[in-house]
Amino acid sequence: MRAMRKMRRLLAPVLCGAALTAVPAAPSAQATAGGPEHREPRWTLTVTGTDARFRGLAAVGRDAAWVAGSGGAVLRTTDGGRHWSDVSPAGAAGLEFRDIEAFDRRRAVALAIGEGEASRVFRTEDGGASWTEAFRNPDARAFYDCLTFLDSRHGLAMSDPVDGKFRILSTSDGGRNWRVLPDAGMPAAQPGEAGFAASGQCLVSAGGQDVWLATGGAATARVLHSGDRGLTWTAAASRIPAGDPARGVFGLAFRDRTHGIAVGGDYRADQASTDAASVTGDGGRSWRGAATPPAAYRSGVAWLPHGRRSALAVGPSGTDVTRDGGRTWRTVDTGSYDTVDCVPDGGCWAAGEKGRVARLG
Repeated sequence: MRAMRKMRRLLAPVLCGAALTAVPAAPSAQATAGGPEHREPRWTLTVTGTDARFRGLAAVGRDAAWVAGSGGAVLRTTDGGRHWSDVSPAGAAGLEFRDIEAFDRRRAVALAIGEGEASRVFRTEDGGASWTEAFRNPDARAFYDCLTFLDSRHGLAMSDPVDGKFRILSTSDGGRNWRVLPDAGMPAAQPGEAGFAASGQCLVSAGGQDVWLATGGAATARVLHSGDRGLTWTAAASRIPAGDPARGVFGLAFRDRTHGIAVGGDYRADQASTDAASVTGDGGRSWRGAATPPAAYRSGVAWLPHGRRSALAVGPSGTDVTRDGGRTWRTVDTGSYDTVDCVPDGGCWAAGEKGRVARLG
């Protein structure tokens, strides 16, 4: 477990050599002839004015989004990325934010990762003008990776295994107060199993009850599912290769309670990532590998808001799109991104290294 945590802390510098220039693929006539669900995805980079690495991203709409990243940085835009405001919590410069969840333009909850007290949760109600530290991890054995909210009140955060089981933190008041849930309903972790704090998508939810947790590092990369807000869990093999601390499932996305996509692979740039995506149509009880997977390791994934079978997967070497629910993928952009998020009004955002944040055109 110590080895896994060390590798996770090294994740950012390992990937910094990836391509940094967004090169969107030219759309074909057929792709642009139809409605939004048929058009080729094209990222438009924004100017953030920082070189922080943003692995936390919360899209609010076409014009509004939050990002959180290295050096305690949190930024917010409300004008489509034309301007970004530095709304970092005071005194957070030594922290590593890896996830942020936003309810709207003013309310957000951010997760800083790390062993012991480095894992913290912050909350704002005024657009980041002020923050409250809502949770500071008191257990040196815990390492929190990801955060999700099922609605405006109920949220969960997950830690790597403690005493042989993943630890779940819960809030029922919008992130103001947190408590560790009992682990009686959590399956035992495999030797070396942990989560990846790479994109804020190792813990995701759909609806008011269902939540999924992604793992790697062990013999089998698994997806755990809870249908009761984190009290009881079942586990299924993801079909994404593992067997190494650098391999497994890095990101999940569910468009409803049954249809989900998992992406991952091996985050080392010199290692191939075959079978880097899988899909489920039964809520995560079973997974099947993509017939044509993404071209390389992917850390983030999101369903596109127009159409029910289109999604994007991002990673340091590019962006892939699927139009058939995750069965086949093709590369449409070679820019480096770690995470992606879309919302129903059509707003899609991606974020990654060296201050890169882009909006889908």
